[in-house]
Amino acid sequence: MANMSGSERISRDAIIKAIGDVDDVTIANIIATGATTDELAEAQAWMANDEPLLNSGRPLATGRVRELVDILSELEPDDDDYDAGSATGPSITQG
Repeated sequence: MANMSGSERISRDAIIKAIGDVDDVTIANIIATGATTDELAEAQAWMANDEPLLNSGRPLATGRVRELVDILSELEPDDDDYDAGSATGPSITQG
């Protein structure tokens, strides 16, 4: 019996297609969840904007989708980590 398109386990190629070029550890972590392509898409929807999902009565992400949200959130830059002066690289001081 063949799997339907969105219900098959996620592959490396599908991850790269969905979220872009990421490191091998992140890809391995996503694959290790056992998630499907549908679950990755749902996690991306939660990452993009959770308010419409909550307003439509969807429960908060749980299980594999929650794991994926956690992994994907690690890829997002933190506002606290942003330093406008770091865009040119580290500063070198002579002492």
